[in-house]
Amino acid sequence: MLLKGKVALVTGGGTGIGKGVVEALAREGAHIAIAAADFVESAANQYGSKNIGGYTAAKKLAAELQANGTEAIAVEANITKVADAGQMVKATVERFGRLDILINAAGLITCKQVADLTEADWDAVVDTNAKGTFITNQAVIAQMKQQGGGRIINFSSIAGKTGYPGLAHYCASKFAVIGFTNALAKELVRDNITVNAIAPGIVATEMWVNLRKAWANPGESEEESYQRNVQAMIPQGVDQTPEDMAKAVLFFIDSPHVTGQTLNVDGGCS
Repeated sequence: MLLKGKVALVTGGGTGIGKGVVEALAREGAHIAIAAADFVESAANQYGSKNIGGYTAAKKLAAELQANGTEAIAVEANITKVADAGQMVKATVERFGRLDILINAAGLITCKQVADLTEADWDAVVDTNAKGTFITNQAVIAQMKQQGGGRIINFSSIAGKTGYPGLAHYCASKFAVIGFTNALAKELVRDNITVNAIAPGIVATEMWVNLRKAWANPGESEEESYQRNVQAMIPQGVDQTPEDMAKAVLFFIDSPHVTGQTLNVDGGCS
């Protein structure tokens, strides 16, 4: 198995893309810490609630993995908080003795025109997607340097390379992830720590439950909206899956001389 004896920390790992990544890492033999939060400070997110249920989902997934023989723990952490990020790294190292891989998959989205955006809308999305990437990446550097290397993989988006109406704040946060990833990779290049990013296309997660509603034409069902957007945006004409993203994660983990890159997994839309 590719990752036997390796330890991975996955933020946002209880649901969506993060869950798909966690399951792939487990199949490859990794020990896994799943970090997530149940409550956030603003309801400006795809769930429309301050209760996003991430930690509850992480605990459920960790229990399922343990029942199938994978060493896994759930850690409650809000990645916009420096103290929480430090604690999730500490909990991972205390449980498994090391930390080899960080996958930063936590993310928030809302859909509003710039004229209608509130400061709270902006802060909720940008703090999680951009600031959260900075905080989580920074939190693992010392441990990885001490061990002599590691892998950091962040999640951006096709909206981190192209602007979309109604998503200016989300686009800003995901453009930031790409720039940050490239710069950090160059800072850590002599430390045997690679830093890369993945830019998903359209994946049927909770984010797209939100967008299919927001982008529906009059009289169009949510499923019709989703399929129309897939056809309009994705040249292959099909959406992507968490499993597609997990394959990209495994590629980066197994590629010691690939760093500072953002890999689009988007069916050819970029």
